[in-house]
Amino acid sequence: MIKVSNLTKRFVGRTAVDAISFNVEPGEIVGFLGPNGAGKTTTIRILTGYMPATSGSATVAGHDIFKDSLKAQQRIGYMPENVPLYDDMRVKEYLRFRALLKGMRGREAKNGIAEAIDLCGLTDMRGKMIGTLSKGYRQRVGLADALIHNPELLILDEPTNGLDPNQIRRVRKLIKQLGLSHTILISTHILSEVEMTCDRVIILDRGKIRAADTPKNLIRRLRTAGHISVEINAAAGAVADAIKKIPRVKKVIKESTEKEWTKFTVRAESGTDVREDIVNLANTKNWALREIHSHGASLEDVFVELTQSPQTD
Repeated sequence: MIKVSNLTKRFVGRTAVDAISFNVEPGEIVGFLGPNGAGKTTTIRILTGYMPATSGSATVAGHDIFKDSLKAQQRIGYMPENVPLYDDMRVKEYLRFRALLKGMRGREAKNGIAEAIDLCGLTDMRGKMIGTLSKGYRQRVGLADALIHNPELLILDEPTNGLDPNQIRRVRKLIKQLGLSHTILISTHILSEVEMTCDRVIILDRGKIRAADTPKNLIRRLRTAGHISVEINAAAGAVADAIKKIPRVKKVIKESTEKEWTKFTVRAESGTDVREDIVNLANTKNWALREIHSHGASLEDVFVELTQSPQTD
């Protein structure tokens, strides 16, 4: 459905997207993750035809997004992070207007609007003024707009941004339902939603792809490594330097400080447990040790591991 090869976007003084390549297969729900400034939004704007690339290639449903952009865009339903809605229009009136802009007429427009309203749970809201809708229903209107022309591919940028937990749950359920008949690329920072919704995850950082796999495989990969939390009362820099010298320790990350106590995450080589080494080190150095335990990994741990530089002071 999406094929990207060596896609690059340079601005003056920086490279926002650095020769990335990835595929999204038909029927997949793929999470597109990365910290602020990673290049997610730039990549999405290129894929949806809102921004040219510096170099590289990309196709959507077999259509080159640069040479055959109109046909590519016809196969995409795009919901931006901040959906540009007209508050003084009724829901159905707005969707009729959007269908017209997409070149839909007569029965095609009528059926497309009716199906989008039904899929997005807007039947009771179709006569309401958009300006009176809650944030959750406004997001649904934006999603209905993206669905009107029955695209093969949905690209959703932060679809649950600003929603409360109940609204997030409803949107998650809707995305899963849409995934039965559409290919979906979701850009979001809510990692728990990706873990529960997506078949596969692409993690972008500083313009480069750092990982692309299923959430379970990424978590399993991190879980097989020693992943230890430790809280010590001593100078943070000295603690980090000493722990890093323990054999098989790969990384020491300073997580937080509370008064004299500092919490670290310690990563060790796969299949190793260095807790006893850390306890022995603390005893030798006469450091007070308040907590030490290994813990299971989450997608958030994977994200931090791949995108955060270690902090030791």
